[in-house]
Amino acid sequence: MMAVTVFAAGCSAQGATPVAEDGYIRLAAVPGRPAAGYFALHGGAKDMTLVRVEAPGVSRAEMHGSKMTANGTVTMESLATVPVPAGTDVAFAPGGQHVMLFDVPGTVTPGSRLPLTLRFADGATTQVEAKVIAAGDVAPE
Repeated sequence: MMAVTVFAAGCSAQGATPVAEDGYIRLAAVPGRPAAGYFALHGGAKDMTLVRVEAPGVSRAEMHGSKMTANGTVTMESLATVPVPAGTDVAFAPGGQHVMLFDVPGTVTPGSRLPLTLRFADGATTQVEAKVIAAGDVAPE
């Protein structure tokens, strides 16, 4: 695992396109509700802007951010773009930025994998294989 992490970090420092890893999708607890996608994104050699995330068979994927309001409640807002500065890490994690996946096919079940394609403003793409987990499962490490 350590060699993979070091290798990925080395690639992102040299390549222009960000590298995504540690992807997983948490299925919704209530059927018909959206699933949530998470991953780590390591910025490449230049500043980039993430503009879209796609998954096969999913009707719509939206980037969202969660934030705490002044009165202590958490709100979620849609994000049209997410900056990925050169050489930095951008987390898509519970309680922060994440991807909402709508109408996930019934064939996507816990233990399966679903590729997420990340599209950037300059036309570049990168992909991460996301492990699918059930609503109550512990997140993969």
